[in-house]
Order: sequence, then C-alpha cells, then structure tokens
Amino acid sequence: MKELEIRQYAELMKELDLTGLEVSQGDWSLRLERGSAVSVVPSGTALSRAAEAPAYQPVPEPDCYEVKSPVVGVFYAAAAENAAPYVSIGDHVQKGQTLCVLEAMKLMNEIAAEEPGVVTEICVADGQVVEYGTVLFRIRR
Repeated sequence: MKELEIRQYAELMKELDLTGLEVSQGDWSLRLERGSAVSVVPSGTALSRAAEAPAYQPVPEPDCYEVKSPVVGVFYAAAAENAAPYVSIGDHVQKGQTLCVLEAMKLMNEIAAEEPGVVTEICVADGQVVEYGTVLFRIRR
C-alpha cells in the first residue's frame, strides 16, 4: 500500500466526516481512525491481532526533545493545502524554525523549534485536531 492511497482514504474520511475506516484487500488490511496512527498489516496474522491491542506510547530518547501543542487546535503541516510541509522526518531544523501551524479560534499559530536538531518523528496527521500538551514532533538534538 502506498502513501498516496492512504492519504486518499484519509481525505475520504474527512469528506464524509467519518471517525474510523477499515479496508481489507488481498493480504493486507488498513484501519484509520481520527487521532490514531495508521497501521497496514497482513490479515489473519499475529501482527493484525497485535494492531488491535492498546496503542504503544514510545518513550522519548534521552537525546531527543518533544514539541508539544500549546493550544487546542487543528494541526497543519504546510502553509497551504498544496504546499510542501514545513518539515519532514530527517530534516535538520534550526532554533526558531517553523515546524507547523496550529489553527485555534480562527488564529494561525506558528510552532517553532526550541533547539536545533533533526526531526525524528511527526506524531500527528495533517488536519488532525490536537489537545493542549499533545506531542507534535520529536527532535533529536
């Protein structure tokens, strides 16, 4: 399954205002839930049963820091719908560099890197509603 296909399913969910979607085809299945991670695993395997278990919350590496949401709002990875994202996994960022935008009460809040480093994880999806304190990024110093 390609990233483009997953994004198309996510857009369909958004368009139809669905909170969950499960698609199975051949030897793979895909389950999407708003506010959850994406999982693609072979059907009928131990992995597919493990995917139904409670979500694993990774412990941040000691040389990493987390960028958390300072507000409740909508996460946007790019300045516009068809624009390139501010950052991607593996990008080197500088202190003060914009990582994303959070829309809260019709205001766009730019979220910047607190320290220089390398983006190791983007923890939320574009267009996802985030709570105060939600981890948005993990960055290795």
